[in-house]
Amino acid sequence: MAIKLYGFWRSIAAFRVRTALRLKHLPFDEVSVDILSGEQFSSDYSAINAEHVVPTLVDGANSFFQSLPIIEYLDETHPEPPLLPKDPADRAYARALAMVNIADAHPLIVPRVRGYLGQNFGADGPAIDQWAAHWIARGLNTYETMLKKRPPSPYAVGSTPGIADIGIAGHLVSAQLFKIDLAAYPTVKALGETCFANPAFMDSHPLRQPGAPQI
Repeated sequence: MAIKLYGFWRSIAAFRVRTALRLKHLPFDEVSVDILSGEQFSSDYSAINAEHVVPTLVDGANSFFQSLPIIEYLDETHPEPPLLPKDPADRAYARALAMVNIADAHPLIVPRVRGYLGQNFGADGPAIDQWAAHWIARGLNTYETMLKKRPPSPYAVGSTPGIADIGIAGHLVSAQLFKIDLAAYPTVKALGETCFANPAFMDSHPLRQPGAPQI
């Protein structure tokens, strides 16, 4: 039975899991849950994911949510090719890089946060975009600093793509969707070009998914 992924074209978290599945060469079927129209709150999806978010991954009798635990589950159950380095220090560094996006920047710009800013604080579209751009830029600054200290070779932590690259690539997708100029982040931009030259990343890009607009 193929793995089932509940995702949405615009979801950066779904992009992260989609990329991990493709890096692992694992076949999967994706079911779209339109988080912009509120489909995640339907009774059917509520029974699958109590947090009403995407992604959810279903593997046989097991169901998981939150992108980082899903990626680590895939790495533990399908260890080749590895997405985390073997060395403990490198593993911690790779996780830290990934978490800049997964834990710090991305949660502040998801649709439910942007919607809350508008509905409860009166923020208009430009103000909400400015909010998102601020947090994306903070993450880009962090990534640029860290990658200059430890240059990619050619990926963030070694010669093969892993969890750090997935997190950074997701952050770059956010920057693209919010039209952030990458001129001040040449090291991050170069790593992104390396990542998206890999079909696992490019084929998982939000704008390549069914339902995505042509921009």
